[in-house]
Amino acid sequence: MTNTVSALSGEPIAGVLDQLYEKANAARPSAQGSSARRHHPGMSPQERADAMSDVYMTISPATGRMLYSLVRAARPSTVVEFGMSFGLSTLYLAAAVRDNGFGHIHTTEMSTAKIAAATATFAEAGVADLISVLDGDALTTLPTVPGDIDFVVLDGWKELYLPVVNLLEDRLVPGTLLVADNADSPDLTPYLDHVRDPANGYTSVNLPGKDNDTVELSCRT
Repeated sequence: MTNTVSALSGEPIAGVLDQLYEKANAARPSAQGSSARRHHPGMSPQERADAMSDVYMTISPATGRMLYSLVRAARPSTVVEFGMSFGLSTLYLAAAVRDNGFGHIHTTEMSTAKIAAATATFAEAGVADLISVLDGDALTTLPTVPGDIDFVVLDGWKELYLPVVNLLEDRLVPGTLLVADNADSPDLTPYLDHVRDPANGYTSVNLPGKDNDTVELSCRT
């Protein structure tokens, strides 16, 4: 059998991922200020997104490799990502879709600055053709995704995980995988209660994530 290099390990994607992690590490001091601003009472969702426009909401490399592996194994046709940020997690998804040879990613974001930066990143990584960026409120834009959905990544505002899943639920085919980052957040309690109740049509397991946080992996049964 001939060994081949995956899109995740090869260029240009591997190099672009390294650059994004370097930028994220360099931006951490300014991110602390933006993180505080996002909790200002009375902010609209758009104002909140704009206040976080310089914050790299990164997943760990281990979680990224998990996303890649799950997409390779599940071979989904339609991937939905709630919360693109600068597109780091989207690149892991795109690498898997590229290696599968089919599929498309629909990702959501409200920050104009992040959309511009991520769009340029996707072009640099050679995966722009695999990704549609939905600009605006995910609860408004996600209904425009066509057809059934068979893979979901949740990494946006935590209190919206359950509303997003409720919005998509009728189109989640049996076997759909849902990956919810930052599962230790108190805001995820309603979502976790939902996917951990077998009566709602899921089986769910909690996995290690980043910085003493966890990831919830659920399967639509």
